[in-house]
Amino acid sequence: MSCEINSTAPTLPLVARFRSAMVRRMSGDGFTSGRFSGEGLACRRGGRLVFAGLHFSVAPGGALVLRGPNGSGKTTLLRLMSGLTPSSSGHMAWDGTPVDDRDAHAARLRFVTHLDAVKPALTIMENLAFWMALWSGKVEDTVILKAMEALDLQRLSAFPARLLSAGQRHRLALARLMVAPAPLWLLDEPGNALDDASLTALAKMIADHRARGGMVVVASHGSAFVEGGMTLDVGAFSPKTPAHWSEEEE
Repeated sequence: MSCEINSTAPTLPLVARFRSAMVRRMSGDGFTSGRFSGEGLACRRGGRLVFAGLHFSVAPGGALVLRGPNGSGKTTLLRLMSGLTPSSSGHMAWDGTPVDDRDAHAARLRFVTHLDAVKPALTIMENLAFWMALWSGKVEDTVILKAMEALDLQRLSAFPARLLSAGQRHRLALARLMVAPAPLWLLDEPGNALDDASLTALAKMIADHRARGGMVVVASHGSAFVEGGMTLDVGAFSPKTPAHWSEEEE
């Protein structure tokens, strides 16, 4: 099956910058990324101090599993790591260099959340082709087919996304990771709505990504699909008293 998308159209400067950044960070079949770390991080949301004094470090090939009860700040920390949410204090670094360029940082990560960002009018293959064209400027059917096979979506390739179940939509969202490579994966409860076979496929995707030098940060109540990763208890950095509420910011 072939999917045609006009990848020869003029490229937006920001997208072109993303692509250029990714070329610099890819070496052969692996990534040339450095360590991703954060020190003394704090974040407020709605006037509430979600966490403070938090630190983390993920090396190439490493995995970090975020744990903690509901509301402890796991998703907030992922958003902070992605650059979508600013920190109240502290700093993050990539290979020792401060993360202060949001565009450059966005180019080296992929963030899969509870919102699947699937285009309902497009088929599964067209959705994947769209993302591949956006990030790499080209569409390769072989790469898309491999991604669909990895998540058992090939038999549904011509289905409009609006007809997919919740689990199928989530598998489609995860398949984007394979057609638009980036060294850092941020995954928010990636096992949600997945059956046992899909969880096994997810575990293999993560293992293969790490084997290439990629990094994975996962917020999850269960980590059977992540082997040999470090664990960060986000709840340990949560405020313990009402004094952490700020009336000025409420």
